Amino acid sequence: MLRVLLVAPICWLLWHERWPFALLLVAVAGVSDGLDGFLARHYGWQSRLGGILDAVADKLLLIACFVILAWRQQAPIWLAVIVCGRDAIIALGALGWRMLIGLIEPRPSLLSKACTLAQIVYLLTVLLALAHWPGLHSAALAWLVAALCVASGVHYVWVWSRRAWRVRHAGSLSPPGM
Repeated sequence: MLRVLLVAPICWLLWHERWPFALLLVAVAGVSDGLDGFLARHYGWQSRLGGILDAVADKLLLIACFVILAWRQQAPIWLAVIVCGRDAIIALGALGWRMLIGLIEPRPSLLSKACTLAQIVYLLTVLLALAHWPGLHSAALAWLVAALCVASGVHYVWVWSRRAWRVRHAGSLSPPGM
């Protein structure tokens, strides 16, 4: 929930070009995402609701940041389109699964986790540069993020399409294991 609550202030800070404060809150959101995942796995605090909220928080935060930074011409528009397009495809696929098959159990792949991490690192490097702190040059990271988004999106479509086909043809309403 912390990351969901941070979306509005981060958006406001980005829109008003308060780069150092936006950097701080994006870093807090990134660390809280990693800590949340670690604690959930380590202590078995995983739940269906938690998995959904985690995915929603990631999507809200990352899409908002990429759109605003692209609008402010601080990130490439093509990259924001790829990031948003991937998430739109995943969201539409989840909606389709829910409508046609039933409940969905969020299962982020390792590729998806790498994509999310790369997006957060990219945003932090952009914000570091905008805050006039020494940061990495983000052009190479932009291409890495794009490649991971495309690969992850294709992977999701492939895996979940196969699952949907198996579930529909098996007559079962519960998704098979991966």
